[in-house]
Amino acid sequence: MNLKRLGVIVNTHGIKGEVRIISNFEYKDRIFIPGNSIYLNNNEELKIDTYRKHKNYDMITFNNINDIRDVLKYKGQNVYYDKDKLVLNKNEYLDDDLINLDAYYNNTLIGKIDNIELNGNKKLFVINNKLIPYNDNFIESIDIPNNKIILKNLEGLI
Repeated sequence: MNLKRLGVIVNTHGIKGEVRIISNFEYKDRIFIPGNSIYLNNNEELKIDTYRKHKNYDMITFNNINDIRDVLKYKGQNVYYDKDKLVLNKNEYLDDDLINLDAYYNNTLIGKIDNIELNGNKKLFVINNKLIPYNDNFIESIDIPNNKIILKNLEGLI
């Protein structure tokens, strides 16, 4: 099992065992599916019974848990998913997989991806304290096995 952080349970909702999760994970629609498992800090596995969006929260109930008293203990715990069970399409990548890739522009190494930041709903690569938009206009190719990303159209940005 390859557990990766998905978000955090910030509170309960109602009296029937529903929890509020804050998560900015991009592919949570493939994780928060009834019948799928998520894991908590102590590696406790919980199966999802229901899922819905409410404001900025992901609302989940778990199988065989239908009372607020049974989920209060989960408040504040991190939520994890099994990365090995996540299926991504071609040209879809997890942010964790992109961090530390060697970034090339015009066949020259310009640095490593230090971080990926959000600016509104847009993602930006942080490379040597410079921000580069994370979109097809600036990415020529991503090669995870060879630990590199080739960028394009960076005139004026670096």
